[in-house]
Amino acid sequence: MHWRIVVKLSAVLAFFLGLSMLGPFLASLYYQDGVSSGVFFAMLATLGSGLAGYLLTRKTETPQLGHRDGVAVVSFGWVLAGLFGTLPYLFSGAIPDFTDACFESFSGFTTTGASILTQIEGLPESILLWRSLTQWLGGMGIIVLSIAILPFLGIGGMQLYKAEIPSPVIDKLKPRISETAKTLWKVYILITVVEIFLLAAGGMPLFDAVCHAFCTLPTGGFSTRNASIAAYSSAYFDGVIIVFMLLAGINFSLHYRLLKGDWRIFGRDPECRVFLGIVAILTFLVTIDVHGAVYDSLDTAFRYAAFQVSSIITTTGFATADYDRWPPLSQIILLACMFLGGMAGSTGGGIKIMRIMLLARHSYQEIFRIIHPHAVTTVKLGGKAVPQEVLTSIWGFFALYIGLFLAGSLLMASLGLDLISAFSSVAATLGNIGPGLALVGPVQNFAAVPLPGKWVLIACMLLGRLEIYTVIVLLVPEYWRK
Repeated sequence: MHWRIVVKLSAVLAFFLGLSMLGPFLASLYYQDGVSSGVFFAMLATLGSGLAGYLLTRKTETPQLGHRDGVAVVSFGWVLAGLFGTLPYLFSGAIPDFTDACFESFSGFTTTGASILTQIEGLPESILLWRSLTQWLGGMGIIVLSIAILPFLGIGGMQLYKAEIPSPVIDKLKPRISETAKTLWKVYILITVVEIFLLAAGGMPLFDAVCHAFCTLPTGGFSTRNASIAAYSSAYFDGVIIVFMLLAGINFSLHYRLLKGDWRIFGRDPECRVFLGIVAILTFLVTIDVHGAVYDSLDTAFRYAAFQVSSIITTTGFATADYDRWPPLSQIILLACMFLGGMAGSTGGGIKIMRIMLLARHSYQEIFRIIHPHAVTTVKLGGKAVPQEVLTSIWGFFALYIGLFLAGSLLMASLGLDLISAFSSVAATLGNIGPGLALVGPVQNFAAVPLPGKWVLIACMLLGRLEIYTVIVLLVPEYWRK
């Protein structure tokens, strides 16, 4: 473990995070929202800490970054981002309590979208922008961003990339990992700009359009309104955001190939076909379930069903309806969506559709072997055989995911939450979704969760964002042995 390198890289990340606070600071000056000094001192403290850490380690040699180093940088980097991200809330007075500020900050960077705020519309514009910016940065990953724009560090970025995006398949679009990171960020920025334009063109105030686009592409779900997207009561806005939530739930490498002229890539990719098929089927089922029971009009039922299903399965967390009042079948479907998640390589959380597909195919293979014990079979995806070590890793991930969900639910229940609130709060934070059911439903928030419970859920957010392995490996004794 090269600890000085870990400190050096973490310091660079802190410095970059401080630079990102310049946007909210300028917004504070422009809107004269009264908290410019607090945001400025938060920016100064973050920049100073990052600069001090870098100067102390600047003469450190930069050997090839090992896998352990990559895991440490990513894990500590995200923790530092969450901690420094609290400063604008604390220094501005928007969220004076440290635990609540940490909850909001970690929820932002992990793109969870769970909030402890009860009066969002009363916040200063700079704080609203900071909330959205934390999600936008966290969506593609602050580590991936550093790989894209800080090649002067001279350290192999593949270990950081693999540690932060531990999907079943690492898709390198370019020979150099820094070029891959830059390509992904260009696509990410382009789609964000298009959504801002479409929302503003439909009549949404430009500030709101920017904030909501910043929270759609990372599948974050923070809103500038107390009632989320429901506040606009617009079928046009619902439709635009549904499209971009689904785009965010699709592997970004497919967007790149689409922009390069491969117009059929979505239809050819097996994971994308399954993902969009699941969204269509679940939307149909919820539409039928809520039609008549909640909404008299079929098109209204479809509109709200499509939005909620798309929002939850992509782990965005925006809401246009109080689905806590929907029939039990619809609630169960939405709860299942919290576990499914988007595609591998997307900004969505959850287990991921690729893992679900491979688990299903491997299970079928085992059943097939019982019938034909001497048959030689392999699990394939897209016509290619999937290595056994990948399947083993996926089963391990699935077991850890369910185990952490059950453990977290027990902890939340022990703190006094009812069964539905305990289960859904952990499912919503471990899957990086945001709203759950009951006490933490779409028209509620996480303010009423007991203080220890908020730290349990913060841990769930981090575990979910870094897909468990990157964080959990730090707790294994063998990791720290030479």
